[in-house]
Amino acid sequence: MAHLELDKKRDVSAFRKIAIGTWKTTYDPSVYGTLEVPMDAAMAYIERFRAATGLRLTVSHMMAKAAALALERMPDANAILRFHRIYLRKRINVFFQVVMTDGGEGKADLSGATVEDCDQKDLSTIVVEFREKVDRVRSRKDAALEKTRNSFKHVPFWLMGPLLRFISWLSYTMNWALPGLPKDPFGSVMVTNIGSLGLDVGYVPLVPYSRVPILLAVGAVKDVVVPDDGEIVIRKRMTVNATFDHRFIDGFHAAVISKVLKEAFAEPEKHFGPIPESTLPGPAEGETLALAAPSDGAEG
Repeated sequence: MAHLELDKKRDVSAFRKIAIGTWKTTYDPSVYGTLEVPMDAAMAYIERFRAATGLRLTVSHMMAKAAALALERMPDANAILRFHRIYLRKRINVFFQVVMTDGGEGKADLSGATVEDCDQKDLSTIVVEFREKVDRVRSRKDAALEKTRNSFKHVPFWLMGPLLRFISWLSYTMNWALPGLPKDPFGSVMVTNIGSLGLDVGYVPLVPYSRVPILLAVGAVKDVVVPDDGEIVIRKRMTVNATFDHRFIDGFHAAVISKVLKEAFAEPEKHFGPIPESTLPGPAEGETLALAAPSDGAEG
């Protein structure tokens, strides 16, 4: 049984072949960039979405869906390298980084949760599925993940690098589904919300063994002063900090992805869908329905 569902890309340009031959691994070809995204409409959308559904939609959920829409528009970026050849993924899965704080005061660890087929799911489904997966991860009830984490605890430091590279080679280069390990655990793109830590800009390094070519670090939503039709006004803005693998993703791909992300957050109802009809019971007489204000932080 194959680890991933893939199609070999056959129409590879001369530059792409040179790029693949130039860099040996993803230690080398990291490219970084920052995009400023308008967030006034998106934050209003989050507030209306929460009020209508009772679901805690966050910027991270919207970024996962927007990234999936971008890869749908630019499928050449939804790929991995095998045997120095580009293979296009058939599915768009998004990996969220999750902070684990159950180790005690002052201690934190990183884990993650992957939502599969984000291009085919609406925001409500993504929110619910992500919340369920994060709850399992944080409560240590994800059996496959916990088995892997516990196994790695017993691996000596000197052996960890070779072991990870070997597992990556089996899983992605050979495309074998390994027993006891999660299938495609890192997906097509990684999303991490540095805004929840109060950061605006930060670049996440490519993780070679994950074979993920695009990492998106979502910054905090801020009020900024901008010119608008000859006037100075205050608008909400967010930075999206991207790291990508230049061996098969270049400025052309990045420009298309950036355009889709900007469009999605500027016109959320058009790209994410209309606000769902209310699923909440109406408040009793004399009561008001209180919901938390929209946060720019991820649930993770």
